[in-house]
Amino acid sequence: MLKRAAVAVLSFSLVACANLSTQSLFSHYSAANSQAHQAMQQGQYQQALEALPDAPAGDILDGMEKGRVGFVAQHYPESFAALKVSDNAVKQQQREAVLQVSEGFNQAGSLLTNDNMITYKPADYELGFLHLYLSLNYLQQRDLEGALVEVRRANQVQEAAKREREAELGRAEQEARRKGLDQNLGAVLARYPDVGADLGNVQNGYLFYFSGVLYEADGDLNSAYIDYKRALAVAPDNVFVADTVLRLATRMGMTDDLKQLEARYGKYQAPSRNQGRVVIFDEQGVVAAKDSWRLPLWLYDRHGNGAVYNLALPYYGNTVAPRFSPLKMDNQPLSSSNLSNINGMAQYSLSEELPVIVLRRALRVLAKDQVRQSASRGADDVGNVLANIFNTLTEQPDTRSWQTLPAKVDVSHQMLAPGKHAVTWNGHQVDVDVVAGRTTMVWVSRQGNQLTGWSVLLGDS
Repeated sequence: MLKRAAVAVLSFSLVACANLSTQSLFSHYSAANSQAHQAMQQGQYQQALEALPDAPAGDILDGMEKGRVGFVAQHYPESFAALKVSDNAVKQQQREAVLQVSEGFNQAGSLLTNDNMITYKPADYELGFLHLYLSLNYLQQRDLEGALVEVRRANQVQEAAKREREAELGRAEQEARRKGLDQNLGAVLARYPDVGADLGNVQNGYLFYFSGVLYEADGDLNSAYIDYKRALAVAPDNVFVADTVLRLATRMGMTDDLKQLEARYGKYQAPSRNQGRVVIFDEQGVVAAKDSWRLPLWLYDRHGNGAVYNLALPYYGNTVAPRFSPLKMDNQPLSSSNLSNINGMAQYSLSEELPVIVLRRALRVLAKDQVRQSASRGADDVGNVLANIFNTLTEQPDTRSWQTLPAKVDVSHQMLAPGKHAVTWNGHQVDVDVVAGRTTMVWVSRQGNQLTGWSVLLGDS
Protein backbone atom coordinates (compact mmCIF):
# COMPACT_ATOMS: atom_id res chain seq x y z
CA MET A 1 0.00 0.00 0.00
CA LEU A 2 2.79 2.40 0.91
CA LYS A 3 4.57 1.57 -2.31
CA ARG A 4 1.47 2.24 -4.38
CA ALA A 5 0.84 5.48 -2.48
CA ALA A 6 4.36 6.66 -3.18
CA VAL A 7 4.02 5.86 -6.87
CA ALA A 8 0.71 7.73 -6.94
CA VAL A 9 2.26 10.79 -5.30
CA LEU A 10 5.20 10.76 -7.70
CA SER A 11 2.82 10.38 -10.64
CA PHE A 12 0.78 13.34 -9.40
CA SER A 13 3.95 15.37 -9.18
CA LEU A 14 4.96 14.50 -12.74
CA VAL A 15 1.48 15.29 -14.06
CA ALA A 16 1.65 18.65 -12.27
CA CYS A 17 4.96 19.22 -14.02
CA ALA A 18 3.35 18.71 -17.43
CA ASN A 19 2.75 22.44 -17.78
CA LEU A 20 6.44 23.17 -17.19
CA SER A 21 9.23 23.08 -19.69
CA THR A 22 12.18 20.76 -19.10
CA GLN A 23 14.16 23.89 -18.26
CA SER A 24 11.81 24.74 -15.37
CA LEU A 25 11.89 21.22 -13.97
CA PHE A 26 15.60 20.46 -14.22
CA SER A 27 17.13 23.94 -14.40
CA HIS A 28 16.14 27.50 -13.50
CA TYR A 29 15.20 30.82 -15.08
CA SER A 30 18.59 32.56 -14.88
CA ALA A 31 20.21 29.66 -16.72
CA ALA A 32 17.59 29.77 -19.49
CA ASN A 33 17.83 33.57 -19.74
CA SER A 34 21.62 33.83 -19.62
CA GLN A 35 22.08 34.41 -23.36
CA ALA A 36 19.57 37.26 -23.46
CA HIS A 37 21.00 38.75 -20.25
CA GLN A 38 24.52 38.70 -21.67
CA ALA A 39 23.40 40.23 -24.96
CA MET A 40 21.72 43.08 -23.04
CA GLN A 41 24.89 43.72 -21.05
CA GLN A 42 26.79 44.07 -24.32
CA GLY A 43 24.21 46.42 -25.82
CA GLN A 44 23.14 43.89 -28.46
CA TYR A 45 19.46 44.72 -28.15
CA GLN A 46 18.12 42.85 -31.18
CA GLN A 47 20.09 39.72 -30.23
CA ALA A 48 18.74 39.98 -26.69
CA LEU A 49 15.20 40.19 -28.01
CA GLU A 50 15.71 37.12 -30.18
CA ALA A 51 17.42 35.20 -27.36
CA LEU A 52 14.64 35.64 -24.79
CA PRO A 53 13.36 32.14 -23.94
CA ASP A 54 9.87 31.22 -25.12
CA ALA A 55 7.39 31.70 -22.28
CA PRO A 56 9.24 29.91 -19.46
CA ALA A 57 7.66 32.02 -16.73
CA GLY A 58 4.17 33.00 -17.86
CA ASP A 59 2.65 36.17 -19.29
CA ILE A 60 3.69 38.51 -16.45
CA LEU A 61 7.44 38.03 -16.52
CA ASP A 62 7.66 37.28 -20.22
CA GLY A 63 5.79 40.49 -21.03
CA MET A 64 8.07 42.49 -18.76
CA GLU A 65 11.23 41.13 -20.37
CA LYS A 66 10.01 41.59 -23.94
CA GLY A 67 8.64 45.02 -23.13
CA ARG A 68 11.88 46.34 -21.67
CA VAL A 69 14.15 44.85 -24.37
CA GLY A 70 11.78 46.02 -27.10
CA PHE A 71 11.85 49.54 -25.68
CA VAL A 72 15.64 49.89 -25.69
CA ALA A 73 15.68 48.26 -29.15
CA GLN A 74 13.32 51.05 -30.26
CA HIS A 75 10.57 48.57 -31.21
CA TYR A 76 8.03 50.74 -29.44
CA PRO A 77 4.74 49.17 -30.63
CA GLU A 78 6.03 45.67 -29.77
CA SER A 79 7.27 46.93 -26.39
CA PHE A 80 3.94 48.52 -25.56
CA ALA A 81 1.99 45.40 -26.59
CA ALA A 82 4.20 43.12 -24.46
CA LEU A 83 3.91 45.36 -21.41
CA LYS A 84 0.13 45.49 -21.80
CA VAL A 85 0.00 41.68 -21.83
CA SER A 86 1.98 41.68 -18.59
CA ASP A 87 -0.22 44.40 -17.10
CA ASN A 88 -3.41 42.50 -17.92
CA ALA A 89 -1.96 39.32 -16.38
CA VAL A 90 -1.11 41.24 -13.20
CA LYS A 91 -4.64 42.64 -13.06
CA GLN A 92 -6.07 39.14 -13.35
CA GLN A 93 -3.73 37.85 -10.66
CA GLN A 94 -4.62 40.63 -8.25
CA ARG A 95 -8.35 40.20 -8.88
CA GLU A 96 -8.19 36.66 -7.61
CA ALA A 97 -8.89 37.03 -3.90
CA VAL A 98 -8.44 33.30 -3.28
CA LEU A 99 -6.19 30.76 -4.94
CA GLN A 100 -7.91 28.93 -7.75
CA VAL A 101 -7.85 25.17 -8.24
CA SER A 102 -5.10 25.46 -10.83
CA GLU A 103 -2.85 27.36 -8.44
CA GLY A 104 -3.50 24.81 -5.69
CA PHE A 105 -2.43 22.15 -8.19
CA ASN A 106 0.77 24.07 -8.88
CA GLN A 107 1.46 24.45 -5.15
CA ALA A 108 0.99 20.72 -4.61
CA GLY A 109 3.29 19.89 -7.50
CA SER A 110 5.93 22.26 -6.19
CA LEU A 111 6.19 20.25 -2.96
CA LEU A 112 7.79 17.42 -4.92
CA THR A 113 9.63 19.40 -7.60
CA ASN A 114 10.61 23.05 -7.15
CA ASP A 115 9.22 26.55 -6.75
CA ASN A 116 9.14 27.09 -10.50
CA MET A 117 5.77 25.29 -10.36
CA ILE A 118 4.27 28.26 -8.50
CA THR A 119 2.73 31.08 -10.53
CA TYR A 120 5.15 34.00 -10.67
CA LYS A 121 4.25 37.02 -8.58
CA PRO A 122 6.26 40.12 -9.46
CA ALA A 123 8.11 41.98 -6.72
CA ASP A 124 6.90 45.42 -5.67
CA TYR A 125 9.73 47.22 -7.44
CA GLU A 126 9.04 45.24 -10.63
CA LEU A 127 5.41 46.37 -10.59
CA GLY A 128 6.62 49.95 -10.26
CA PHE A 129 8.88 49.51 -13.29
CA LEU A 130 6.08 47.86 -15.28
CA HIS A 131 4.01 51.03 -15.01
CA LEU A 132 7.05 53.26 -15.42
CA TYR A 133 7.84 51.65 -18.80
CA LEU A 134 4.20 51.77 -19.83
CA SER A 135 4.32 55.47 -18.94
CA LEU A 136 7.52 55.94 -20.95
CA ASN A 137 5.84 54.25 -23.91
CA TYR A 138 2.94 56.68 -23.70
CA LEU A 139 5.30 59.63 -23.37
CA GLN A 140 7.37 58.48 -26.33
CA GLN A 141 4.08 58.58 -28.27
CA ARG A 142 3.55 62.17 -26.96
CA ASP A 143 0.58 61.05 -24.84
CA LEU A 144 1.05 62.86 -21.51
CA GLU A 145 -2.39 61.87 -20.22
CA GLY A 146 -1.71 58.17 -20.73
CA ALA A 147 1.71 58.54 -19.11
CA LEU A 148 0.14 60.19 -16.05
CA VAL A 149 -2.40 57.37 -15.67
CA GLU A 150 0.43 54.85 -15.42
CA VAL A 151 2.44 56.70 -12.77
CA ARG A 152 -0.73 57.02 -10.68
CA ARG A 153 -1.34 53.29 -11.02
CA ALA A 154 2.26 52.51 -10.06
CA ASN A 155 1.74 53.55 -6.44
CA GLN A 156 -1.58 51.72 -6.21
CA VAL A 157 -0.30 48.35 -7.41
CA GLN A 158 2.83 48.55 -5.27
CA GLU A 159 0.75 49.21 -2.16
CA ALA A 160 -1.53 46.26 -2.96
CA ALA A 161 1.48 44.00 -3.52
CA LYS A 162 3.04 45.16 -0.26
CA ARG A 163 -0.08 44.26 1.72
CA GLU A 164 -0.25 40.85 0.07
CA ARG A 165 3.43 40.15 0.72
CA GLU A 166 3.13 41.10 4.39
CA ALA A 167 0.11 38.81 4.76
CA GLU A 168 2.01 35.96 3.09
CA LEU A 169 4.95 36.45 5.43
CA GLY A 170 2.60 36.29 8.42
CA ARG A 171 1.08 33.03 7.14
CA ALA A 172 4.55 31.58 6.60
CA GLU A 173 5.60 32.36 10.16
CA GLN A 174 2.47 30.68 11.53
CA GLU A 175 3.03 27.61 9.34
CA ALA A 176 6.66 27.37 10.45
CA ARG A 177 5.62 27.36 14.11
CA ARG A 178 2.86 24.82 13.46
CA LYS A 179 5.28 22.45 11.74
CA GLY A 180 7.97 23.04 14.35
CA LEU A 181 10.31 24.43 11.71
CA ASP A 182 10.85 27.94 13.05
CA GLN A 183 14.24 27.14 14.62
CA ASN A 184 15.33 25.21 11.52
CA LEU A 185 14.51 28.20 9.34
CA GLY A 186 16.59 30.44 11.54
CA ALA A 187 19.54 28.07 11.20
CA VAL A 188 19.28 28.09 7.39
CA LEU A 189 18.94 31.88 7.22
CA ALA A 190 22.02 32.25 9.43
CA ARG A 191 24.09 30.31 6.86
CA TYR A 192 22.60 32.03 3.83
CA PRO A 193 24.89 34.53 2.00
CA ASP A 194 24.29 38.17 2.80
CA VAL A 195 21.86 39.61 0.26
CA GLY A 196 22.85 43.20 1.00
CA ALA A 197 19.52 44.32 2.44
CA ASP A 198 19.34 48.08 2.85
CA LEU A 199 16.27 50.06 3.86
CA GLY A 200 17.30 52.76 1.40
CA ASN A 201 16.49 50.34 -1.43
CA VAL A 202 12.79 50.04 -0.59
CA GLN A 203 11.64 53.06 -2.61
CA ASN A 204 12.18 53.84 -6.30
CA GLY A 205 13.61 57.33 -6.65
CA TYR A 206 13.48 57.02 -10.45
CA LEU A 207 9.72 56.49 -10.41
CA PHE A 208 9.16 59.33 -7.93
CA TYR A 209 11.21 61.90 -9.82
CA PHE A 210 9.85 60.85 -13.20
CA SER A 211 6.26 61.15 -11.95
CA GLY A 212 7.11 64.57 -10.49
CA VAL A 213 8.29 65.72 -13.92
CA LEU A 214 5.02 64.55 -15.49
CA TYR A 215 2.82 66.13 -12.81
CA GLU A 216 4.65 69.44 -13.15
CA ALA A 217 4.30 69.32 -16.93
CA ASP A 218 0.56 68.85 -16.42
CA GLY A 219 0.37 71.83 -14.04
CA ASP A 220 -0.31 69.70 -10.94
CA LEU A 221 2.32 71.33 -8.71
CA ASN A 222 1.08 69.79 -5.46
CA SER A 223 1.43 66.21 -6.74
CA ALA A 224 4.75 67.09 -8.36
CA TYR A 225 6.09 68.54 -5.12
CA ILE A 226 5.03 65.46 -3.12
CA ASP A 227 6.80 63.06 -5.48
CA TYR A 228 9.89 65.26 -5.80
CA LYS A 229 10.17 65.23 -1.99
CA ARG A 230 9.79 61.44 -2.03
CA ALA A 231 12.64 61.24 -4.51
CA LEU A 232 14.75 63.48 -2.26
CA ALA A 233 14.04 61.23 0.73
CA VAL A 234 15.38 58.28 -1.29
CA ALA A 235 18.36 60.19 -2.69
CA PRO A 236 19.13 63.00 -0.20
CA ASP A 237 22.59 63.62 -1.68
CA ASN A 238 21.32 64.07 -5.23
CA VAL A 239 21.97 67.73 -6.00
CA PHE A 240 19.60 67.77 -8.97
CA VAL A 241 16.68 66.42 -6.98
CA ALA A 242 17.47 68.85 -4.14
CA ASP A 243 17.56 71.77 -6.59
CA THR A 244 14.18 70.72 -8.02
CA VAL A 245 12.58 70.53 -4.57
CA LEU A 246 14.03 73.93 -3.69
CA ARG A 247 12.67 75.40 -6.93
CA LEU A 248 9.12 74.18 -6.33
CA ALA A 249 9.20 75.01 -2.62
CA THR A 250 10.19 78.57 -3.56
CA ARG A 251 7.58 78.81 -6.29
CA MET A 252 4.81 77.45 -4.04
CA GLY A 253 5.81 79.45 -0.97
CA MET A 254 6.51 76.42 1.25
CA THR A 255 8.00 78.53 4.04
CA ASP A 256 8.49 75.77 6.63
CA ASP A 257 10.04 73.38 4.12
CA LEU A 258 12.31 76.08 2.73
CA LYS A 259 13.91 76.69 6.13
CA GLN A 260 14.99 73.07 6.38
CA LEU A 261 15.94 72.76 2.73
CA GLU A 262 18.01 75.94 2.67
CA ALA A 263 19.81 74.92 5.86
CA ARG A 264 21.12 71.83 4.07
CA TYR A 265 21.24 72.75 0.39
CA GLY A 266 21.44 76.55 0.32
CA LYS A 267 19.14 79.02 -1.38
CA TYR A 268 17.62 78.38 -4.77
CA GLN A 269 19.18 80.38 -7.58
CA ALA A 270 16.51 81.25 -10.16
CA PRO A 271 17.70 80.92 -13.78
CA SER A 272 17.05 83.30 -16.65
CA ARG A 273 13.47 83.38 -17.94
CA ASN A 274 14.82 83.16 -21.48
CA GLN A 275 15.99 79.57 -21.02
CA GLY A 276 14.39 76.13 -21.06
CA ARG A 277 14.97 73.24 -18.65
CA VAL A 278 16.35 69.91 -19.89
CA VAL A 279 15.93 66.86 -17.62
CA ILE A 280 17.92 63.76 -18.54
CA PHE A 281 17.22 60.25 -17.24
CA ASP A 282 20.26 58.05 -17.84
CA GLU A 283 19.69 54.28 -17.45
CA GLN A 284 22.94 52.33 -17.19
CA GLY A 285 23.91 48.67 -17.36
CA VAL A 286 21.71 45.65 -16.62
CA VAL A 287 20.43 44.46 -13.27
CA ALA A 288 22.06 41.34 -11.82
CA ALA A 289 20.42 37.93 -12.30
CA LYS A 290 19.74 35.65 -9.36
CA ASP A 291 22.13 32.74 -8.93
CA SER A 292 21.79 29.37 -7.20
CA TRP A 293 22.99 28.67 -3.64
CA ARG A 294 22.73 25.14 -2.26
CA LEU A 295 22.82 23.78 1.28
CA PRO A 296 23.21 19.95 1.45
CA LEU A 297 21.05 18.14 4.04
CA TRP A 298 21.30 14.41 4.90
CA LEU A 299 18.26 12.46 6.11
CA TYR A 300 18.07 8.72 7.03
CA ASP A 301 15.16 6.26 7.08
CA ARG A 302 14.45 3.23 9.28
CA HIS A 303 16.59 1.01 7.03
CA GLY A 304 19.58 3.24 7.41
CA ASN A 305 19.28 4.52 3.84
CA GLY A 306 20.65 8.01 3.55
CA ALA A 307 19.44 10.68 1.18
CA VAL A 308 21.02 14.01 0.48
CA TYR A 309 18.76 16.96 -0.26
CA ASN A 310 20.09 20.15 -1.75
CA LEU A 311 18.20 23.07 -0.30
CA ALA A 312 18.36 25.18 -3.46
CA LEU A 313 17.86 28.91 -2.82
CA PRO A 314 18.19 31.97 -5.04
CA TYR A 315 20.71 34.64 -4.10
CA TYR A 316 22.56 37.61 -5.53
CA GLY A 317 26.33 37.44 -5.68
CA ASN A 318 28.60 40.43 -5.39
CA THR A 319 27.57 42.98 -8.00
CA VAL A 320 29.74 45.75 -9.40
CA ALA A 321 27.97 48.88 -10.59
CA PRO A 322 28.66 49.68 -14.26
CA ARG A 323 30.94 52.60 -14.98
CA PHE A 324 30.23 54.82 -17.95
CA SER A 325 31.95 57.97 -19.11
CA PRO A 326 29.77 61.10 -18.83
CA LEU A 327 27.16 61.99 -21.39
CA LYS A 328 27.83 65.19 -23.30
CA MET A 329 25.48 68.08 -24.01
CA ASP A 330 26.66 70.08 -27.00
CA ASN A 331 30.07 68.39 -26.65
CA GLN A 332 30.42 69.44 -22.99
CA PRO A 333 30.50 66.67 -20.30
CA LEU A 334 27.32 66.46 -18.23
CA SER A 335 27.46 65.98 -14.49
CA SER A 336 24.84 63.62 -13.09
CA SER A 337 23.85 62.00 -9.80
CA ASN A 338 22.44 58.59 -8.92
CA LEU A 339 18.68 58.35 -8.60
CA SER A 340 18.04 54.59 -8.25
CA ASN A 341 20.13 51.50 -7.57
CA ILE A 342 18.07 48.67 -9.07
CA ASN A 343 20.56 46.01 -7.95
CA GLY A 344 20.00 47.15 -4.38
CA MET A 345 16.23 47.13 -4.83
CA ALA A 346 16.33 43.57 -6.19
CA GLN A 347 18.51 42.38 -3.32
CA TYR A 348 16.30 43.98 -0.71
CA SER A 349 13.19 42.46 -2.27
CA LEU A 350 14.74 39.00 -2.08
CA SER A 351 15.71 39.50 1.56
CA GLU A 352 12.08 40.31 2.40
CA GLU A 353 10.81 37.23 0.60
CA LEU A 354 13.47 34.87 1.96
CA PRO A 355 11.63 33.50 5.05
CA VAL A 356 8.72 32.37 2.84
CA ILE A 357 11.12 30.82 0.32
CA VAL A 358 13.03 28.90 3.00
CA LEU A 359 9.81 27.59 4.55
CA ARG A 360 8.66 26.20 1.20
CA ARG A 361 12.07 24.54 0.75
CA ALA A 362 11.89 22.95 4.22
CA LEU A 363 8.37 21.62 3.61
CA ARG A 364 9.51 20.22 0.28
CA VAL A 365 12.42 18.36 1.86
CA LEU A 366 10.03 16.74 4.34
CA ALA A 367 7.56 15.78 1.60
CA LYS A 368 10.26 14.33 -0.65
CA ASP A 369 11.78 12.33 2.15
CA GLN A 370 8.41 10.84 3.11
CA VAL A 371 7.89 9.72 -0.48
CA ARG A 372 11.40 8.26 -0.60
CA GLN A 373 10.88 6.30 2.60
CA SER A 374 7.52 5.02 1.39
CA ALA A 375 9.09 3.84 -1.85
CA SER A 376 12.04 2.15 -0.11
CA ARG A 377 11.93 -1.52 1.00
CA GLY A 378 15.51 -1.98 2.11
CA ALA A 379 19.10 -0.84 1.94
CA ASP A 380 19.51 -1.80 -1.73
CA ASP A 381 16.05 -0.90 -2.94
CA VAL A 382 16.04 0.66 -6.40
CA GLY A 383 13.12 2.87 -5.40
CA ASN A 384 15.36 4.63 -2.88
CA VAL A 385 18.00 5.24 -5.54
CA LEU A 386 15.50 6.54 -8.08
CA ALA A 387 13.87 8.80 -5.50
CA ASN A 388 17.29 10.27 -4.62
CA ILE A 389 18.03 10.94 -8.30
CA PHE A 390 14.62 12.52 -8.87
CA ASN A 391 14.97 14.70 -5.78
CA THR A 392 18.43 15.89 -6.74
CA LEU A 393 17.56 16.71 -10.34
CA THR A 394 14.31 18.53 -9.60
CA GLU A 395 15.48 20.64 -6.66
CA GLN A 396 16.08 23.90 -8.49
CA PRO A 397 16.06 27.46 -7.15
CA ASP A 398 13.44 29.94 -8.26
CA THR A 399 15.61 32.56 -9.96
CA ARG A 400 12.75 34.28 -11.78
CA SER A 401 13.05 38.07 -11.78
CA TRP A 402 12.93 40.92 -14.30
CA GLN A 403 16.49 40.54 -15.56
CA THR A 404 16.55 43.14 -18.35
CA LEU A 405 16.03 46.17 -16.11
CA PRO A 406 18.89 48.69 -15.82
CA ALA A 407 21.38 48.32 -12.98
CA LYS A 408 21.18 51.98 -12.01
CA VAL A 409 19.62 55.26 -13.11
CA ASP A 410 21.23 58.70 -12.93
CA VAL A 411 19.58 62.07 -13.45
CA SER A 412 20.80 65.50 -14.45
CA HIS A 413 19.25 68.75 -15.56
CA GLN A 414 20.38 72.10 -16.82
CA MET A 415 19.02 75.34 -18.25
CA LEU A 416 19.75 75.97 -21.94
CA ALA A 417 19.09 78.65 -24.52
CA PRO A 418 16.19 77.98 -26.89
CA GLY A 419 17.04 76.05 -30.04
CA LYS A 420 18.55 72.77 -31.18
CA HIS A 421 20.88 70.86 -28.87
CA ALA A 422 22.27 67.32 -28.76
CA VAL A 423 23.11 64.69 -26.14
CA THR A 424 26.00 62.56 -27.38
CA TRP A 425 28.00 59.57 -26.19
CA ASN A 426 30.32 57.12 -27.92
CA GLY A 427 29.22 58.18 -31.40
CA HIS A 428 25.50 58.15 -30.61
CA GLN A 429 23.28 61.24 -30.58
CA VAL A 430 19.86 62.25 -29.27
CA ASP A 431 18.48 65.54 -30.62
CA VAL A 432 17.01 67.94 -28.06
CA ASP A 433 14.66 70.83 -28.78
CA VAL A 434 14.62 73.57 -26.13
CA VAL A 435 11.90 76.22 -25.75
CA ALA A 436 12.12 79.11 -23.28
CA GLY A 437 10.03 78.52 -20.17
CA ARG A 438 9.36 74.85 -20.94
CA THR A 439 10.84 71.48 -19.95
CA THR A 440 12.35 68.98 -22.35
CA MET A 441 12.76 65.42 -21.03
CA VAL A 442 15.51 63.21 -22.43
CA TRP A 443 15.53 59.44 -21.87
CA VAL A 444 18.64 57.39 -22.64
CA SER A 445 19.73 53.85 -21.87
CA ARG A 446 23.35 52.69 -22.07
CA GLN A 447 24.62 49.11 -22.16
CA GLY A 448 28.04 48.06 -23.42
CA ASN A 449 29.07 50.63 -26.04
CA GLN A 450 25.52 51.34 -27.15
CA LEU A 451 23.13 54.19 -26.40
CA THR A 452 19.47 54.42 -27.31
CA GLY A 453 17.19 57.33 -26.49
CA TRP A 454 14.75 60.09 -27.41
CA SER A 455 13.52 63.46 -26.16
CA VAL A 456 10.10 65.05 -25.73
CA LEU A 457 9.04 68.65 -25.15
CA LEU A 458 6.77 69.01 -22.10
CA GLY A 459 5.04 71.89 -20.29
CA ASP A 460 6.17 74.82 -18.18
CA SER A 461 9.56 74.67 -16.50
